[in-house]
Amino acid sequence: MALSDLLYPDNPKRKQELIHLHQELLDCMSTNFHATNELVGVLNEHLGCSIAPIKMRESSTVKENCEIIIQVMSEIQHQVQKIDSDMKEKLEPVLYQKLYDIKEPELEKIAIAQRVFSIIFGEATATAAMVAIKLLGSNHLTLTASKLIGLLAQIGASVLGGVSITIIGLGLEMILHAILGAVERSQLLTAVRSYEKHLAEFKAASEKYQRAIHEVTSLVRQQAQ
Repeated sequence: MALSDLLYPDNPKRKQELIHLHQELLDCMSTNFHATNELVGVLNEHLGCSIAPIKMRESSTVKENCEIIIQVMSEIQHQVQKIDSDMKEKLEPVLYQKLYDIKEPELEKIAIAQRVFSIIFGEATATAAMVAIKLLGSNHLTLTASKLIGLLAQIGASVLGGVSITIIGLGLEMILHAILGAVERSQLLTAVRSYEKHLAEFKAASEKYQRAIHEVTSLVRQQAQ
């Protein structure tokens, strides 16, 4: 038994809590990586983007993996902004405003978007226009992505940010050492409570982000049938 456990008998339970929270975070991040890659595939295939897919790096830290997903989410936001700029540049003001008018029929918006993409690409499918309208017509995805980026940055800067994502299988004491080094009970309690707060916010934001992506990818699958 470690000296810290002799001095603070409830530490083993706290360690287990910390490990459990860490695993929950990794599972949530893995799902976000998958959802982001789905959206990347849609943007690349239908909107002429060239965003590289991402993969969690098991040899890297939580912070480094957070930075990977932040980078590609920022690139997606940039591409959506570029689509908006192209629409604004190539459309008359009245038509551009129609894209954001909630009373305007969606089919009319898709026809307008398809016209612009035909100018840009020489040819454009209704699916490409539909994806563009879905991304532009609602700021839901942009807002959820922005929220998630902020939370990922917080997690990367947290006490567990420097821990390798593979450390789960290395044993209780090694995990504790990698996370906090030689700690006292108060430090461990603080770490657990802080991590619980980060994780609760992160899971909620992740669910919204994944649903927003699912709305877009589901439409594409329906269109392909």
